[in-house]
Amino acid sequence: MEVRPVARWSIVWRVAATVVLALLLLNGSLRMSDDVWPFGPLSQYAFSPSRDSTIVITRVEGLLADGRRIDLPLQVSVVGISRAEIEARIPEIEADPSLLRAVSDGWTARHPGEPRLVELYLVQDETRLGDGGRGPVRPVERARWSASR
Repeated sequence: MEVRPVARWSIVWRVAATVVLALLLLNGSLRMSDDVWPFGPLSQYAFSPSRDSTIVITRVEGLLADGRRIDLPLQVSVVGISRAEIEARIPEIEADPSLLRAVSDGWTARHPGEPRLVELYLVQDETRLGDGGRGPVRPVERARWSASR
Protein backbone atom coordinates (compact mmCIF):
# COMPACT_ATOMS: atom_id res chain seq x y z
CA MET A 1 0.00 0.00 0.00
CA GLU A 2 1.39 3.33 -1.08
CA VAL A 3 1.27 6.24 1.38
CA ARG A 4 0.73 9.61 -0.25
CA PRO A 5 1.52 12.90 1.47
CA VAL A 6 -1.36 15.28 2.18
CA ALA A 7 -1.61 18.06 -0.39
CA ARG A 8 -0.77 21.59 0.74
CA TRP A 9 -4.26 22.92 -0.22
CA SER A 10 -5.84 20.16 1.90
CA ILE A 11 -3.85 21.23 4.95
CA VAL A 12 -4.69 24.90 4.33
CA TRP A 13 -8.48 24.40 4.15
CA ARG A 14 -8.45 22.14 7.24
CA VAL A 15 -6.49 24.68 9.29
CA ALA A 16 -8.70 27.52 8.02
CA ALA A 17 -11.89 25.62 8.92
CA THR A 18 -10.50 24.86 12.38
CA VAL A 19 -9.59 28.52 12.98
CA VAL A 20 -13.02 29.75 11.80
CA LEU A 21 -14.86 27.28 14.04
CA ALA A 22 -12.62 28.14 17.01
CA LEU A 23 -13.30 31.87 16.50
CA LEU A 24 -17.06 31.26 16.28
CA LEU A 25 -16.96 29.24 19.51
CA LEU A 26 -14.80 31.84 21.24
CA ASN A 27 -17.19 34.63 20.16
CA GLY A 28 -20.22 32.76 21.50
CA SER A 29 -18.45 31.80 24.73
CA LEU A 30 -17.29 35.34 25.45
CA ARG A 31 -20.78 36.70 24.79
CA MET A 32 -22.27 33.92 26.98
CA SER A 33 -25.29 33.79 24.71
CA ASP A 34 -27.46 30.86 23.73
CA ASP A 35 -28.50 32.85 20.64
CA VAL A 36 -25.39 31.69 18.81
CA TRP A 37 -25.79 27.98 19.60
CA PRO A 38 -24.12 25.69 18.53
CA PHE A 39 -21.20 28.11 18.48
CA GLY A 40 -21.61 29.14 22.09
CA PRO A 41 -22.85 27.88 25.42
CA LEU A 42 -26.20 26.29 25.90
CA SER A 43 -26.54 27.54 29.46
CA GLN A 44 -29.23 24.99 30.27
CA TYR A 45 -26.45 22.40 30.43
CA ALA A 46 -23.48 24.59 31.32
CA PHE A 47 -24.26 25.55 34.89
CA SER A 48 -25.39 23.75 38.00
CA PRO A 49 -28.09 25.27 40.21
CA SER A 50 -27.10 27.27 43.25
CA ARG A 51 -27.13 25.53 46.63
CA ASP A 52 -30.40 27.17 47.68
CA SER A 53 -32.48 27.12 44.48
CA THR A 54 -35.64 25.28 43.48
CA ILE A 55 -35.63 22.59 40.80
CA VAL A 56 -38.89 22.35 38.82
CA ILE A 57 -39.88 19.31 36.75
CA THR A 58 -43.00 19.51 34.61
CA ARG A 59 -45.15 16.45 33.96
CA VAL A 60 -48.69 15.44 33.06
CA GLU A 61 -50.79 12.94 34.98
CA GLY A 62 -53.93 11.31 33.72
CA LEU A 63 -56.93 9.75 35.44
CA LEU A 64 -58.08 6.69 33.51
CA ALA A 65 -61.71 5.59 33.26
CA ASP A 66 -60.88 2.58 35.47
CA GLY A 67 -59.83 4.92 38.31
CA ARG A 68 -56.05 4.63 37.97
CA ARG A 69 -54.05 7.88 38.07
CA ILE A 70 -50.94 7.46 35.93
CA ASP A 71 -47.96 9.54 34.92
CA LEU A 72 -48.02 10.28 31.17
CA PRO A 73 -44.39 10.47 30.00
CA LEU A 74 -44.07 13.55 27.80
CA GLN A 75 -42.58 11.82 24.79
CA VAL A 76 -43.87 11.80 21.23
CA SER A 77 -43.82 7.99 21.21
CA VAL A 78 -46.06 7.84 24.31
CA VAL A 79 -48.45 10.82 24.09
CA GLY A 80 -47.67 12.42 20.75
CA ILE A 81 -46.10 15.53 22.27
CA SER A 82 -42.76 16.30 23.90
CA ARG A 83 -41.94 17.84 27.27
CA ALA A 84 -40.48 20.93 25.57
CA GLU A 85 -43.77 21.57 23.76
CA ILE A 86 -45.68 21.47 27.05
CA GLU A 87 -43.13 23.53 28.99
CA ALA A 88 -43.13 26.23 26.31
CA ARG A 89 -46.91 26.64 26.66
CA ILE A 90 -47.43 26.43 30.44
CA PRO A 91 -48.97 29.94 30.74
CA GLU A 92 -51.33 29.18 27.85
CA ILE A 93 -52.32 25.83 29.35
CA GLU A 94 -52.96 27.45 32.74
CA ALA A 95 -55.22 29.98 31.01
CA ASP A 96 -56.93 27.33 28.85
CA PRO A 97 -56.56 23.78 30.26
CA SER A 98 -58.40 22.36 27.24
CA LEU A 99 -55.03 22.56 25.47
CA LEU A 100 -54.22 19.34 27.34
CA ARG A 101 -56.59 17.64 24.87
CA ALA A 102 -53.55 17.13 22.61
CA VAL A 103 -51.99 14.91 25.27
CA SER A 104 -55.24 12.97 25.68
CA ASP A 105 -55.64 12.52 21.93
CA GLY A 106 -52.02 11.40 21.55
CA TRP A 107 -52.37 8.89 24.40
CA THR A 108 -55.61 7.48 22.99
CA ALA A 109 -54.15 7.09 19.49
CA ARG A 110 -51.05 5.28 20.79
CA HIS A 111 -52.76 3.13 23.46
CA PRO A 112 -56.06 1.92 21.98
CA GLY A 113 -56.27 -1.01 24.43
CA GLU A 114 -56.06 1.19 27.53
CA PRO A 115 -59.04 2.77 29.31
CA ARG A 116 -59.72 6.30 28.11
CA LEU A 117 -58.43 9.34 29.97
CA VAL A 118 -61.16 11.17 31.87
CA GLU A 119 -59.01 13.89 33.43
CA LEU A 120 -55.56 15.36 32.91
CA TYR A 121 -53.40 17.32 35.33
CA LEU A 122 -50.46 19.57 34.52
CA VAL A 123 -48.15 19.14 37.51
CA GLN A 124 -44.82 20.68 38.43
CA ASP A 125 -42.69 18.92 41.02
CA GLU A 126 -40.72 21.51 42.99
CA THR A 127 -37.64 20.36 44.88
CA ARG A 128 -35.99 22.92 47.14
CA LEU A 129 -32.23 22.66 47.55
CA GLY A 130 -30.62 23.83 50.76
CA ASP A 131 -27.13 23.52 52.24
CA GLY A 132 -26.12 21.25 49.38
CA GLY A 133 -28.92 18.80 50.12
CA ARG A 134 -32.28 18.05 48.59
CA GLY A 135 -35.54 18.78 50.33
CA PRO A 136 -38.85 17.02 49.82
CA VAL A 137 -40.62 17.11 46.45
CA ARG A 138 -43.73 19.29 46.45
CA PRO A 139 -46.15 18.60 43.58
CA VAL A 140 -47.98 21.73 42.40
CA GLU A 141 -51.01 21.30 40.15
CA ARG A 142 -50.93 24.04 37.49
CA ALA A 143 -53.98 23.02 35.44
CA ARG A 144 -56.72 20.40 35.29
CA TRP A 145 -58.84 19.39 32.31
CA SER A 146 -61.80 17.02 32.26
CA ALA A 147 -61.95 15.01 29.07
CA SER A 148 -65.72 14.59 29.10
CA ARG A 149 -66.81 13.85 25.56
